[in-house]
Amino acid sequence: MSSRITLKTKGKTVKGAKDSEKSRADCLKEWSTWAMKKAKVITHYGFIPLVIIIGMNSDPKPQLYQLLSPV
Repeated sequence: MSSRITLKTKGKTVKGAKDSEKSRADCLKEWSTWAMKKAKVITHYGFIPLVIIIGMNSDPKPQLYQLLSPV
């Protein structure tokens, strides 16, 4: 017995098509689209905090207001 993992999508489906009839290419395309959307959100909200954390751990230990000030 082989078990298959099926992804449920929110998009439109073709009449008569079943989830089990989807090709592996379609599943891969849906999964990669989902993963790229999540990665975009994580990168968008995580980049600035990452830069601040790296700056706080640098050698001449700046204060937080020194990192955030433009001067």
